[in-house]
Amino acid sequence: MNMTNTQKEWKLELKFEKGFESLSNLKNRILKTTTTEMLELLSGGAISSGASDIHFEPEEKSIRLRFRIDGILEDIMNLNKNDYPTILNRIKLMAGLKINIHNSPQDGRFTIKKENSDSDIEARTSVLPGAYGESVVIRLLDPQTLKKNMEELGMRNELLEEIKKQLKKTTGSILNTGPTGSGKTTTLYAFVNFVNKPGIKIVTIEDPIEYHIGGISQTQVEPDKGYSFANGLRSIIRQDPDVILVGEIRDSETAEIVMHSALTGHLVFSTLHTNDAAGAIPRLIDMGASPQAIAPAINLAIAQRLVRKLCQECKKKIKASPEEIKKIKEVLGKIIQTNESNEIEISKKEGCEKCNFIGYKGRIGVFEGFRVDDELEKLILKSPAVSEIKDLLRKKGMITMLQDSYLKILDGITDFDEVGRILGE
Repeated sequence: MNMTNTQKEWKLELKFEKGFESLSNLKNRILKTTTTEMLELLSGGAISSGASDIHFEPEEKSIRLRFRIDGILEDIMNLNKNDYPTILNRIKLMAGLKINIHNSPQDGRFTIKKENSDSDIEARTSVLPGAYGESVVIRLLDPQTLKKNMEELGMRNELLEEIKKQLKKTTGSILNTGPTGSGKTTTLYAFVNFVNKPGIKIVTIEDPIEYHIGGISQTQVEPDKGYSFANGLRSIIRQDPDVILVGEIRDSETAEIVMHSALTGHLVFSTLHTNDAAGAIPRLIDMGASPQAIAPAINLAIAQRLVRKLCQECKKKIKASPEEIKKIKEVLGKIIQTNESNEIEISKKEGCEKCNFIGYKGRIGVFEGFRVDDELEKLILKSPAVSEIKDLLRKKGMITMLQDSYLKILDGITDFDEVGRILGE
């Protein structure tokens, strides 16, 4: 393992990229390696398997090692507890953390460089004390996994075309809603890439900056130093930007500035934590934003979740059961037409080496979204409840996230189990 120290930052250089065809293969290699080489092996294995996080979780008699793959934690193996102090100290050293501190949380980072690759992977490291020792989570931010084109996100053509139309405007805001880990920031980055052209100034304020994008100015909030979304956004406006990305609207002050910016010659992208697209409006009103400002400031509101895709190598086509057909008809209604025999074909998971015998490989977004037209603008001025907004959107024929996910079931992209896990019944 080679480690170089450049500008006080540790860099882990991976000299291999292959050899991790399956997680069981990785486990066998770990058992044969030394503790000093284990971090390189684990990092290479996690990256090769598409993991977003590596978890070291101390238990009473061993250390549980897990990878988060496609949003789900997968058990890799249990490590010998006697080997853990060496691994922990090496992680702390590379992440710039204090080795002799064991009773307080610590956060750091290091860089992973793959052989024959121009892009580095940032490894954000969190250490947390616990009953049986310090647990570690290493988040792997690989720029090569970032979806740069909106076509890769999984949007239906109608919604995709509407978003592209709104992205060509020079003022207003586009809000993306959903819980943590639903892919909101990735979608906003795709929007930024779409509008990122010569002659356009784009500035972002994020917490944290997850991926660095060429040609734009990115800034990170630092609450400890008084640099919040609100006062950072005020400073950004003085930078004469054309497009602004605000990582998240968290408070009334930020909401007010975002709405004001959208009304004064800026195109603004931001996120909100709500359950669905319709919830964006009441959420902003609850924060204290004026309906008179919200109505003309929002061009488009969308919501999304991420569902795992069936492995394309091993999925099998089957006929939907009567219960499944009933569900499909209840959710999709007139959106689809069934054949005379009333048969519907769907796909089910199997499991193979390509997907580590999980049955799923990769994730895709399910979306809903609406444009704020004159009718909806008038409703917003009345400070409506979520139910009122949903009723109007239903009348206008908006495809919901659940309907979008069922369409993806019919296309053989995902299955009922995964949709139920993410969206419920």
